[in-house]
Amino acid sequence: MNDFFNEDIWEKAWKDHGDTIMNKMNKSGITPAKAFDHKAKSFNEQSFNEEGRKRTTRIIKWLEGQGVRFENVSVLDIGAASGVFSVPFAKRGARVTAVESSLPLVDLLGENTAKFTDNKVEIVPEPFEDIDVQAKGWGHAFDLVFVSMCPVIYNWGNVEKIISCSRNFCYISMPADSIEYSLFNEIWPLITSSTFKKKPMEMGYLLHLLYLKGYSYESLITRETKTMELSREAALQEIMNWLRSQGQPADDRNLKTVSDYLERTYPSGKVVVRQSGRFGKVLIRLKDQNMHTSEDL
Repeated sequence: MNDFFNEDIWEKAWKDHGDTIMNKMNKSGITPAKAFDHKAKSFNEQSFNEEGRKRTTRIIKWLEGQGVRFENVSVLDIGAASGVFSVPFAKRGARVTAVESSLPLVDLLGENTAKFTDNKVEIVPEPFEDIDVQAKGWGHAFDLVFVSMCPVIYNWGNVEKIISCSRNFCYISMPADSIEYSLFNEIWPLITSSTFKKKPMEMGYLLHLLYLKGYSYESLITRETKTMELSREAALQEIMNWLRSQGQPADDRNLKTVSDYLERTYPSGKVVVRQSGRFGKVLIRLKDQNMHTSEDL
């Protein structure tokens, strides 16, 4: 129990866990900053189709329900992708600084935000990890710092850097456990002769350290599902990247196994993938709130 309340131990555990994941990705030749390059176009389409817009609206409504406002406020959107949130933030009257490291996504972000004038959306095309917050003048500079499903969250040090940019609210979302991809579940037994088992993700570290370090926050974990359509070529690349991230060799044998399966199972060339899992949302409050008395209630 003493260890349970020892924040140093939790910080180290998360750092070790995050370093292990990043090292595995690096050894597999996967660069997080470029992980979305090959699927930027399809990701953009999914972000702004009817299903994607409904998801975005649902998250924004949750934020507004917690007291977040967008009119005439400054927002730092880290991992902005093609503008899935930057665009609706700007439409609601916010001044947005959008950080994105994938150059194909940066191009799409520029196209999607070109309609905004008066520097409503500023694009910063570099990894947040490489940015000197103080040199940029970003220390406590934003009313809301928004980080949705961005791989920058893999240790407490990065969380502190993110929080340091905010003067009011900080929103972080991330998987609560392994995301289930229908296609991966189909492929895994062909490669390993076993079923794929889900693993807990870093959400537990984040929530526990926020608690231990005295932050005020609201959190919500939901189960969500979305459907997307990939070309057979994009699906093949997605699977091979995923196999590498799981410690499986992306050799000719596995490449042929996956390629033959996709050709046999999806002869039209279009691969429909269902993605589901538990996702966590956290809104950190950096300003004190007035306590209510029983008379107020």
